[in-house]
Amino acid sequence: MPKRGKKKVEDEVLPEEKEVAEPEPKKAKKSGAKTEKEADGPILYQDPPDKLTAPSGKKYTLKVTSWNVDGIRAWFKKKGLEWVCEENPDVLCLQETKCAEKQLPAEVRDLAEYPHKYWACSDDKEGYSGVALLSKTKPVDVTYGIGEEEHDKEGRVITAEFPSYFLVTAYVPNAGRGLVRLEYRQRWDVAFRSYLQGLAARKPLILCGDLNVAHQEIDLKNPKGNKKNAGFTPEERDGFTKLLEAGFIDSFRHLYPDTPYAYTFWTYMMNARAKNVGWRLDYFLVSKDLLEGLCDSKIRSSALGSDHCPITLYVAV
Repeated sequence: MPKRGKKKVEDEVLPEEKEVAEPEPKKAKKSGAKTEKEADGPILYQDPPDKLTAPSGKKYTLKVTSWNVDGIRAWFKKKGLEWVCEENPDVLCLQETKCAEKQLPAEVRDLAEYPHKYWACSDDKEGYSGVALLSKTKPVDVTYGIGEEEHDKEGRVITAEFPSYFLVTAYVPNAGRGLVRLEYRQRWDVAFRSYLQGLAARKPLILCGDLNVAHQEIDLKNPKGNKKNAGFTPEERDGFTKLLEAGFIDSFRHLYPDTPYAYTFWTYMMNARAKNVGWRLDYFLVSKDLLEGLCDSKIRSSALGSDHCPITLYVAV
């Protein structure tokens, strides 16, 4: 926690959407001595080679990429779409698009590689929230929201049903500055968990997106300074724990249980990304019946274009 009288970076919030910020790293001790790690520079996450086969021997049949783009028009200008074309997932899920469908860049709207495109945006606030799902193959069905009016006004969830699985992409609401939406977030967690359980009872399920919580201390750089901040409150972390207890698997932590410094979000302030002062807020969760086919869960931390990096899932379905 920064010293008394020191301006806190977590008090700085990016316009409208970006509700999670990182406190400024602690100053070095008065002696000026630095730890060995500081002297060597920041520790960056190195994305290991992709694993295309599960331990069970099953080869992946589905590749999904998820990315909080922090405004799809700005992301496009930063060449985010070029990275997607190189990654070449079967399904692309985007969060925080901040854009009505009619305002999309033509290159995104007309993207031939993904002929099946679905968009959701806020009913009340233009340029707020928003998710998208782009697929090479046509889903059996697509729905928007979770079926509860209180939670379906901000364009936060798209569900695509395919023959052998459900794919849900979500931009989970944040508790906000001063935790002004924490009570709402807790109601959301209960309702969203119930919605996902209902789907998973019908067929295997994949959930991806910005879930706006760092689950464990390993999932953010400065856990001690953030226990009362949005994204790392006990209430939000408990909500995520309950989601796992309901039968869903955090694919990255299942495969890499002790891997540190693996973050997906860095505030634009304080040169946080270069210092790897970040949070893991973006996830692929899978229902237990997909575990045998789980091949890899990737954090593409070197991909630029947003204050989040993309993540990719390889799974046999």
